[in-house]
Amino acid sequence: MTGRSALRRYMVVSFLTWLPLGLMMAVMVLLMTGRGLSLAQVGLVTTAFSAVTIGLELPTGGLADVVGRRMVLALSAGFTVAALVMMAVSTTVWMFLVTGVLKGVARALSSGPATSWYVDTLHDLEGRDADLKPGLARGGAMESAALCLGVLAGGFVPLLVPPGGPIPPLAVPPLVGAVAASVLLVVVVLALPEPSHVSRSLGAVLREVPRTVAGGLRMAARGALLRRLMLAAAASGVALAAVELLTPGRLADLAGTDELGSTAYAVVAALGFAGSAAGSAIGPWAARVAGGSARGAAAGVVLTALSIGGLAATAGLDGVAGFATAGLAYVVMFAGLSGAGMLCLEMTHKAVTAAQRNTVASTGSLSLQAGAGLSNLAFGALATQAGTAAAWSLAAVLVLVSVLLFVRLPALGAHEDAPALLGTGR
Repeated sequence: MTGRSALRRYMVVSFLTWLPLGLMMAVMVLLMTGRGLSLAQVGLVTTAFSAVTIGLELPTGGLADVVGRRMVLALSAGFTVAALVMMAVSTTVWMFLVTGVLKGVARALSSGPATSWYVDTLHDLEGRDADLKPGLARGGAMESAALCLGVLAGGFVPLLVPPGGPIPPLAVPPLVGAVAASVLLVVVVLALPEPSHVSRSLGAVLREVPRTVAGGLRMAARGALLRRLMLAAAASGVALAAVELLTPGRLADLAGTDELGSTAYAVVAALGFAGSAAGSAIGPWAARVAGGSARGAAAGVVLTALSIGGLAATAGLDGVAGFATAGLAYVVMFAGLSGAGMLCLEMTHKAVTAAQRNTVASTGSLSLQAGAGLSNLAFGALATQAGTAAAWSLAAVLVLVSVLLFVRLPALGAHEDAPALLGTGR
């Protein structure tokens, strides 16, 4: 295998991993509210998803480091199929909670293995000094492209399904997403060869996963660089929760019906994911212009906070102006968030070795889910009591404060934690 072929496979898997989520995203909130759930109950379901993801992030990350990336990615695809089929048929809050649990398991399993596979493979081929930015940027762009195409398809499909048929219009996108997840399962099994990996017995696996998780936690806790990157991930979760929870209802109110609202949200979200793809693509350029990855990431965080503030400031607009401002804010916000996230990911992978790469990546995802889970509860309650503008304003302030994490960010190899971070790996 060459570096070019490894990159192609990584891009394909990145696209297929996020396509099912994009397909269901446009209708997820409206499907729940359309079947009788209140906004607070929707927040509870999304919090259950976050709680399960948080609980399983480190064990599944350790599992991927011990048994390999391919097996964990295949398990994630299987749970995604089950979750989206369950979502399509759910009619009560308890059924949606089960869906949230299944989605949480799938999300935890998918957190990092594909990227870890690519980084490990590239290191095998080109050494530890291989430039990670171009590949990670393209992988992030493919994820955003999948979300963009998926959310557009998921938003327009309900308009093509006649009401009163055997399958409700809003239930069709999750079912299509389940089919896409099935394709991912086949691709992972057939086209993603595992990097060199030591075969272990079941007993050895059960003993080694806790040790790997503990080592990854110590690494993240003791390293000043990784500590700050984990907190930055939590701030990203705050930003995502604020827009994903509150925007669908806002656009449905502007559009007049849930079906039209799902289409409007699909368009706005697709614009956001297009911005995300652009942010990932220009991330390496932004780092060069800003004078380093840390400064480039800080600029992206500031852009994200200002965009959420723009959503809050324009929350009272109606009609075309309301749609236009939401779309513009989404483009700018996701561009900033994606660019910052890609540069943080590069710094994280440079700070770890293959032995605990996925565990540390899962720690970052855990931080993101923790920030999102707490924010879903808080923003749902605040929006109910004081309106969406108040919730978006709070989110903007919290994200803006997080830019302080990148001030004098310790550089790998230039601070006392570098030897502990690099360990004895190759």
